[in-house]
Amino acid sequence: MLQIDTWKRVLIWLVVVAGIMLALPNGFYTRVETHNDAVKALEAGGSAAGLSEQADMWPSYLPSGLVNLGLDLRGGAHLLAEVKVADVYAARIKGSWPEIRDLLREERARVGTVRLQKSADDELRIKISKPEQLQVAASLIRGLARPVTSLSGAGASDIEVSVEGDVIIVQLSEAEKLATDERTVRQSLEIIRRRIDEVGTREPTIQRQGVDRILIQVPGLGSAAELKSIIGTTAQLTFHSVVSRANSADAPAGAGNYVLPSLDEDGVFYVLEEAAVVSGEDLVDAQPDFDQNGRPAVSFRFNTTGARRFGDYTAENIGSPFAIVLDSEVISAPVIQSHIAGGSGIITGNFSLEESTNLAVLLRAGALPAGLEFLEERTIGPELGADSIEAGKLACIVAFVGVLVFMVLSYGTFGVFANIALVINVILIFGLLSML
Repeated sequence: MLQIDTWKRVLIWLVVVAGIMLALPNGFYTRVETHNDAVKALEAGGSAAGLSEQADMWPSYLPSGLVNLGLDLRGGAHLLAEVKVADVYAARIKGSWPEIRDLLREERARVGTVRLQKSADDELRIKISKPEQLQVAASLIRGLARPVTSLSGAGASDIEVSVEGDVIIVQLSEAEKLATDERTVRQSLEIIRRRIDEVGTREPTIQRQGVDRILIQVPGLGSAAELKSIIGTTAQLTFHSVVSRANSADAPAGAGNYVLPSLDEDGVFYVLEEAAVVSGEDLVDAQPDFDQNGRPAVSFRFNTTGARRFGDYTAENIGSPFAIVLDSEVISAPVIQSHIAGGSGIITGNFSLEESTNLAVLLRAGALPAGLEFLEERTIGPELGADSIEAGKLACIVAFVGVLVFMVLSYGTFGVFANIALVINVILIFGLLSML
């Protein structure tokens, strides 16, 4: 007769008990799922009535992991989005203007004064007061070109500089546009994944389709509109120099500037420099917080580069206003009172606690590098999945009972032992899937 050491028997039964405990929540799927959602809401600072009662629907000392159901069984949201990669070209080329302007100003004795002309979004048109020095100025700008960081663009420069009449034209090169497209789509994929992970959804499918499209499927989400609200907001935070304050959106801005509305002050607009002092790309953390008056706010922290740039700017512009811009609206335009070192600060405004929490999530996940156009959106109801689950349950019960009866009739006592082992094996599989 087979003899098993006592310690092995104890270990086997401990594994079996652990498997049963891990698999147990799946027998109370709806109750445990409600409990898990309530716990997450409470941890995120939620205070809605009933959350505590929902959190108590399942004992906290028991495991609460569940086998994740896919979109076909659980229902959810399906989106096919196209990344507007061309939006990045304009941001890239506009962002290069301060560097070009400072370079040509240093050579003012040779090229004269420098003026930025109105132009298309993806180019800069620059005019100098000494037209005979156009080629010299163009050569200086070419010196700012950097190599394209991609295998397909090896040896190419990121900008193209040409002279047309009395104007210098600066554009992104084709090689840089291709490299930018690839970076933009990859960055969008990562940011979408991080945003969806932040809200705790299970088993999302996020994958690239074609050159500039992204497929997003999230089981268990109520609607496609809810999914769009999670991933479609850019949450792009930037800090700009304030040129002037205006009472109309038609206020003259001048080349290199633009007009944005105030978020909290109706009828108030700000003329800002287009080139940002610091952007949200330099953020390393954002958390819901409270200001000195106890109102909801968002605290943020820059990385080393952003902290140095922000610190230098505030040190050089004490007494001047600067604008905090979120998604093309001026949240606040405070006057710089002193040098702000350390790279941290706080965003105040008319936020609710939920709005400050959501804003912190979006800022922490990062800004989408380009807009998204949703080509296809579907809300998949759980009805078909519920039918499939019920049919699957019935099929499993019939097949399981049939196998158990067949084993007992065929093998007698040994069939009973085999059936016990089979049941335990299924429980362990469900426990392992729940743990994952």
